[in-house]
Formats: sequence, C-alpha cells, structure tokens
Amino acid sequence: MLKSKTRWKVRTSDEQKVETLVNDLKITPLVASILVNRGFDTVDSARYFLFENDQFHDPFLFKGMDQAVNRIKEAIKNQEPILIFGDYDGDGVSSTTVLMITLKDLGANVDFYIPNRFREGYGPNEVAFRHAAEIGIKLIITVDTGVAAVHEANVAKELGMDLIITDHHEPGPELPEALAIIHPKLPTSTYPFRELAGVGVAFKLAHALYGKVPEHLLEIAVIGTVSDLVSLTGENRLIVKKGLEKLKTTKNIGLKAIFKQAGVDQKTVTEETIGFTLAPRINAVGRLEDADLAVRLLLTDDPEEAQDLAAEMESLNKARQTIVNAITTEAIEEVESNFPVDQNNVLVIGREGWNPGVIGIVASRLVEKFYRPVIVLNFDMEKGLAKGSARSIAGFDLFKNLSFCRELLPHFGGHPMAAGMTLKIDDVAELRSRLNKLASEQLTKEDYIPITWLDSEIKLDSINIGTLDQINLLSPFGVDNPKPKVLVDSVHIANMKKIGSDSTHLKLTIEEKGANLDGVGFGLGSLADQISPVEKISLIGELTINEWNNIRKPQIFIHDVTVKSWQLFDYRGGSRLKNLRSMVPKENRKWIFFDKEHYEKFISSLEPNETFLIDTKEQAELMNIAQANIVFVDLPSSEETIGKLIKGKNPARIYACFLKKSSDFLSTIPTRDHFKWYYAFLLKQGTINLTKYGDAIAKKRGWTRETIFFMSRVFSELDFVTINNGLITLTKQALKRDLTDSRTYRLKQEQCSLESELLFSSFQQLKNWFNQYLDESVTNEEAIKEWT
Repeated sequence: MLKSKTRWKVRTSDEQKVETLVNDLKITPLVASILVNRGFDTVDSARYFLFENDQFHDPFLFKGMDQAVNRIKEAIKNQEPILIFGDYDGDGVSSTTVLMITLKDLGANVDFYIPNRFREGYGPNEVAFRHAAEIGIKLIITVDTGVAAVHEANVAKELGMDLIITDHHEPGPELPEALAIIHPKLPTSTYPFRELAGVGVAFKLAHALYGKVPEHLLEIAVIGTVSDLVSLTGENRLIVKKGLEKLKTTKNIGLKAIFKQAGVDQKTVTEETIGFTLAPRINAVGRLEDADLAVRLLLTDDPEEAQDLAAEMESLNKARQTIVNAITTEAIEEVESNFPVDQNNVLVIGREGWNPGVIGIVASRLVEKFYRPVIVLNFDMEKGLAKGSARSIAGFDLFKNLSFCRELLPHFGGHPMAAGMTLKIDDVAELRSRLNKLASEQLTKEDYIPITWLDSEIKLDSINIGTLDQINLLSPFGVDNPKPKVLVDSVHIANMKKIGSDSTHLKLTIEEKGANLDGVGFGLGSLADQISPVEKISLIGELTINEWNNIRKPQIFIHDVTVKSWQLFDYRGGSRLKNLRSMVPKENRKWIFFDKEHYEKFISSLEPNETFLIDTKEQAELMNIAQANIVFVDLPSSEETIGKLIKGKNPARIYACFLKKSSDFLSTIPTRDHFKWYYAFLLKQGTINLTKYGDAIAKKRGWTRETIFFMSRVFSELDFVTINNGLITLTKQALKRDLTDSRTYRLKQEQCSLESELLFSSFQQLKNWFNQYLDESVTNEEAIKEWT
C-alpha cells in the first residue's frame, strides 16, 4: 500500500453536453469533458474559448475611463509633468513599463516612481506624494496599486495634484477621492471582465489612449498577467495567448538580455517560461533592492546597459534563492517548535531579521508543507512593527477574514488567496487568536487535507498524439484553466528506475492491455523504493508530448502515485538489510522478531516502541498490524504462529527478511531409508558412544553430525532407544510407532516446509502464500473513495 499525498477527486461531466461538443466541434471526449467542467458547456462558448477569442473589450466600458483619458491628453498637450506610481512586483513593474512606453509614445513629459519595499512599504505614501509635488508633478497615475490609498488621495488633492488610480486589488469599504479610478471590481463597475491583473488595467488605459489595441505592449502585459496569478480566462487569456506569440519574436533588448542570462530559447517561450523564469527574476529585484532596475531594463534601448542590468538581475535572483531557503528552514523550525499544526488552524509566525521582500515566497512554501493559511512576518523591533505576507488555502478568504481584523491592521490589502499587511508586534498574538477562531468556524477537518481535482480518468489505449494536440488547444494554462490532470487507475509497471545525477527523479513505463505510456516524476525518485514492481499502481499527472530527434511520443508528468493493495518487499538473503531501516516508512512501523537471540542483537539499533518479540501464538493473534509497515526480521517457529499474526488483518506493507542461523531445508533431511539403516546399525553394534563415534558414523555415510544426533533424538522420543551420558542403546521389544509420533521429527518437517514456503520460494509464490492468510476483501477503502 502507498498512500497518495492528496485527496484525488475526479470531476464528473454532463455526458449529454460532452457528446454535443464532441459531435459539433469534432473534438475528443477528454477535451470536451474538460471544457464542460470549466464552464464552457455550450457549443458557442466552447468554440469561442478554443478558436474565436481574439477581440478585446472596448476600454471605455470602464467607469472613469473618459475622465482619465481626457486628463492625460490634456497633460500631454500642456507638457505637464506626469508621474507613474507603480509597485515593486512583476505585475507592478510590467504595469509601469506599459504606461511609460505608452505615454512616451504619445509625447508626454513622464517619469515613474516605485516605492522601496523596505523603506516605504506597499502602495502610495504621503512622503512620496509630497516629494512629487515639490518637483512639480501635476498628475499622478497609479498602476497595480492605489485603491486603498484614501489618505494619500486626500494629500494629493491638498497639494493640487490630480490623481488617477488604476488597480485590480480588492476595493475596501471606502474608496479614495481621485479624479478617476479605473478598476474592474468596483461595486459600480460594468466592465465585462473583472479578473484583469494590474498590467491588464494599465493595458486597457493604453488601449484607450492609443485609440486601438496596442499590440506592441502585449509582450509586456503577458508578464504581469501570468506572474500575478490571475484567472487565465476571458481577456486575460487573450492577453497571454497573443502576448506569448509576441514574446517569441520580441525585439525588446531588455527581455532578450534576460533570456540570454537565463539560457532560454526565445522561440520556445510558454506561460511556464514566464512563471518560472521571467517573473522570479523580475520579482527578485524588488524583493531585495529597488524595482527601478527592472523597469529600466525593460525600457532601455542600449544593448550594453541591458546586458549589465540583466546580469545584476540574475545575481539578485540567486541571492534571493539563498535567502528564501534559509528563512524557510527557520520558519519550519518556528512552526514545529512553537506553533504545531495540530494546535493552529492558521499559522502566524515572525522573527526579527527575516527579509520582508521574500517572506511571501516563504509563506507559499509553508502552505505547501503544512496546508494551513500562513502569515509570515518580519519584526522591526525598533519601530515595534511587524510587516508580512499571507497565503491561504481553499475555503479561507484571506482578504475577507483580515477585514474582520481591520482595527489591528493599519495597512493591508490583497486577494482571497494572498495578502500583505503591517501591524504592531504587540498585536500579532491577537491577530493569530482571531484568525484561528475564524478558521475554526469556517473550515472543517477535511479542509486541511489538500485536494487534487482531476479532469478525467483515462485508459492507456485512448492516449495518442492527436488527443494531446487537442489538449494543447486549451492553452495557455494557469489559474482557472490549469493544465489538465488525469487519473490512470490500476495499471501494471513495465519498468521503473530512478534517474538524475542524484537519483531524485522517477522514470517508469506503465502498461494496460497492450498499451503503454512513459512517465516521469520530478522529485519522486524515492518512490522507486516504496513501490513493489509486481503491484498495480494508480497515478495522476499531466499528459504531454515528448519530442526527441523529431519523434513525438505521449508521456505523463507524474504528480502522485498510490498503491491500493498491500505490498510485499523481498529482502530475503540479508545482503540489503543495512539499507532496510531507511527504506521502511516510519509511520506505523513494526519490526517483528520470533527469535530471542536475534531480538537481543538488534534491539539496541532500533526504536524500542517499534520492536516486538513474538513468543507465543496467543501474542501473535493479539498483535495489531492494521495499516502497519511490517518487517519480519527472522523466521517464525511455525506456520501457525505467523498465520495467527497476519490472518484477516490488513497491513500496508510486509518486508520479508526471514533471517535464520542455519537452514533445516538445506541440511540433510533423513528419509525413512536413513532411519532404517541407522536402526539396523544400532541393532548390530549394540551400545554406542555417540559423543565419541558420532562424527565417524556420519562421515561413513556422507551425512552430517547433526543428522546422526537428530535421528537419535527421534528414536529416543519414540522409545526405540535410551540415551544416557552419550551412550545410545536399543530398547528391547519396542512397540512399533510412526516417525511422525516424534515431536522433533514433526518440528523438523514443519521447519523444512516453512522454509520452503517463506525462505526459498519465488517472489510470486511468497506473495500468494501471504494472500492465503490476508483477507483480501478488506481493501484500502480510503484510497478508493478518493476518486469514486
């Protein structure tokens, strides 16, 4: 048995709607079911999503767009100084870049300002606004920020500066008094699509200012849209789809310099290139230093400057990785030592010296490890303030719940799944208490077990290049349109091995009714030691096409694996015993000994609460091994003993070692002819000194000394002989009895039979032997329920 890391849930589809899409759009049932499950359940909506989504909405559908465009054009005409006020993340950087390019194209007198994360924090601030007024700024345009800047808007008004806010973060109960607020989520908004990123809103303002779709800005807009993890549906899907095509042929010197530093082939850029390569590097700048560097890199037309800035960005990204790893280690220690997950529904932790620029990443890692809503804070002891980032899990709306604690949070903002905040260090304990109470009211025990939603259960013979090409029609993938995940249930393993320089990855081939599929599991190499190769496995993952030497072949990127039945691992022979302790999972591990000598030898190197000596059949019968990982270290004294230990029970795994000091099976087993000769010999010789002549008798017959002494004990138990001080003498007129009347003889036969079954059998024979005793009607119900 191998438990999955998450709960697997296969989505169910309306079969009639699926069939309609299959017939009308000529697509596979798999793609049709995915579309239906994602809300594209009519022919028109599915067709639009797949083939026809290429028209942007009219930007003037935004409330306030007319006022914003008129004021900006007036400022351009009069050459009034304009300041773009941005944010320091990937969305903020790309938003700033989009509007800088736009306004410079239109002839504006424009500059940009991005606050320093450490000195100023998130969003507009009074000091920055007053400085802007001092240098003559007449119009401030915020991008990817500003909807919570109530005080700063009043400051701008006081200073005689007009303020236009473009933002996409959740609006609070009070809105700033600005000339215009361009925001898709305002309560009064009628814009058709609410999920734009900050750069999406800036792009729409650019659209309005140009009077046409600014195609040349899509290569920038796609970066912020992907990096900010907004819904990749509607207009965002169009921005990303078109933006990726622009990125593949971009002439932007800064972007090409980043690609070169990161070793990216520009022609192969996908949304994953942005998510895992571009965005982390752009974000790293603002996390550690001033984000201005990233904007300057995207705006420069000087190749030498671009090369220098890209190299500096690369260096900052590497430093960011080092810092994140160190803080993550400390944060995990903090949780496990002071805020254990069994006592905390929400993890709120903090320390002095944690870099506030990277604690959002750390929070995400803690969510992955502990699957709890997490807030990670940096403590500024001099100011008495805690500044941090939060990440959540499904079912717990961070923005909503932080709003209930608003009086503790002088500054906060964000989304249902992510947020940032500043509060007094003295209020951290109160915030933790309140959020834990709110979580206990809103989340159930099951909510703390992550769910993996699967789009379909598939058979191997249905996987082909044509199907995978159709799946790619669903791209670009991201939030609300993830890469399809499928379940492949109960298939055989054709081959399996660890790969990679440090053997951390898994490669296998699965087969079912003549069809097969290659799979790769990154970071799953350890599973090769947790899966018995004869067992059927179930796995989930993403289907993809492996292209090598112009050959295209289906494969699956494996995310998780489970084995529903109990598993047998064969360690007989003793050569791999030294590795066994690291191979057997610690959870419910039981080392079973039947021999006291072995038990006393190994007990010092094992955990006492995991080690058991089985002395009696009664003890064996009472032993609880349900869902346990059992190691049979040595051979039982009888089949009945081990039978009582396992009969009708449901272990997860059995590791068979069956050590034995000497083998009864391999030693000479006396036949009836052996006994007949020995009896005749004793009859002829009379009394014999076994101690003195036993070896000579054995040598004469080609037997072992043990064989002679064994037959002597059997004769003694049958009253055929008497043995006194090593002297053996036949009993006169002994009654006729069968050899099986001797306990020694029976035990010898039983041990030989037991060794034959347990020690010298093939793997499959041993598996079958155990199955006789294990009640196979008891299956891993939990594993099955996850996808039924």
